[in-house]
Amino acid sequence: MNKIAVFADVQNIYYTVKQSHHCHFNYSELWRQLSEEGQIVVAQAYAIDRGDEQQKSFQEILRQLGFTVRLKPYIHRADGSSKGDWDVGIAIDVIDTICDSERQIDTLVLLSGDGDFDLLLRRVTRDQKIKTIVYGAASLSAKSLKDAASEFRPIEGNLLMKKPNRD
Repeated sequence: MNKIAVFADVQNIYYTVKQSHHCHFNYSELWRQLSEEGQIVVAQAYAIDRGDEQQKSFQEILRQLGFTVRLKPYIHRADGSSKGDWDVGIAIDVIDTICDSERQIDTLVLLSGDGDFDLLLRRVTRDQKIKTIVYGAASLSAKSLKDAASEFRPIEGNLLMKKPNRD
């Protein structure tokens, strides 16, 4: 059976889907689709903790689906800038997962459009012979990331949580 590891860059997916489709990403549908392709053996979602009740509720939904939710505090600097990304953490967890001889994953799924992950995916595909699938908002995902993945799947259709039209 195809063993799948899923890594979700929650902030990236939230903002790119909202900007390109004006709605939210459907993690339940993603889980359903990937479950049809194999066994999800690792599922990690990386988010920023702002202490917001709505975010806590969303994070609990992710946990109920089967994700391990990793949180990092939101940092607001005195100069007005902010920081809160998981790029290095995601990369380390991906490497740890593909090197774990007990798991031996066949497919790595990354939810992100961030081009910073292109080198990671090239290495995973080349050295580990693992299929890499990227889900991202097509118009906002880096070309280098799309090119580095074995397969790019645009977020569209049932993966979007659109509000029903009220005519």
